[in-house]
Amino acid sequence: MRYLIKEWVVPITIALVIVIFLNKFIFILVTVPTGSMEETIMPGDRLYVNELFKIEDAKRGDILVFKSDELEEKRLVKRLIGLPGEKVTVKTDGSVYINDEKLDEPYAKEAEYEEKEFTVPENSYLFFGDNRPISYDARYWENPYINESKIIGKVLFRFFPFNRIGTVE
Repeated sequence: MRYLIKEWVVPITIALVIVIFLNKFIFILVTVPTGSMEETIMPGDRLYVNELFKIEDAKRGDILVFKSDELEEKRLVKRLIGLPGEKVTVKTDGSVYINDEKLDEPYAKEAEYEEKEFTVPENSYLFFGDNRPISYDARYWENPYINESKIIGKVLFRFFPFNRIGTVE
C-alpha cells in the first residue's frame, strides 16, 4: 500500500496541482465560436492563451485574445493589425496599408470593402479577423480601438481538434 501511494498517488496529485495552477494563473483555454479567423483558426478549435504575455512585446500579425467593450466584454480572438500611433487604411479591394505601405497578409481572405482610415491612439490596438468577408471586427465597430488593458493574452497553441494540434500563426 505504501508503494502505491509513493509511486502513483503522490506523483498524480502533484501533476494535477501543477496543471490546475497553470490553467488558473498562466494559461487560459479559449474555444473559438465563429469562422472570423478561418483558415488559421476554425470554429470549435480550442486554444491555449498565454496570460503572462506583455503587450509591449506584441508584433503586427500576432493573434491575441481581448475583451471588447462594444460586444459586452465578450472574449474575441483576432489578428493584431494596427499598433499605437499608426495610420491604417483599408482600400476598396480589401488591401490594408500601414502608414501608406501595403501590408502583406497571406493569411487573410480578400473582401471588397468601402475605403476606411484608422489612426490608432496611444495605448490602443486595432484588430481584424483573417476571414474578412464574414469577420465582425474593428472595421465595423463604433469604437474600433482596443485599449491595452483589455488585452488578455497571446494565442500559443491549438490543442483540439487533435488532427490540427500545434502552434497557431
